[in-house]
Amino acid sequence: MANGKKQKMTAKQLKEREERALERQRLAEEKKKREELLKRIFVIAVCVILILALSLPTMGLMFLGGNQ
Repeated sequence: MANGKKQKMTAKQLKEREERALERQRLAEEKKKREELLKRIFVIAVCVILILALSLPTMGLMFLGGNQ
């Protein structure tokens, strides 16, 4: 009877448990890599937007207003 004691696992059950743990670990690593990639893409997009926002008015002033 199992009165509060853990039941001994068979080799097959241990193998299945290890496989499930490895699968969870692999999925967690993939999720982390994807989040890092999305963060990197977001940072690059923000940088490009800032560069355009700062350079376009400067170029416009240089060509249009710089001849005075």
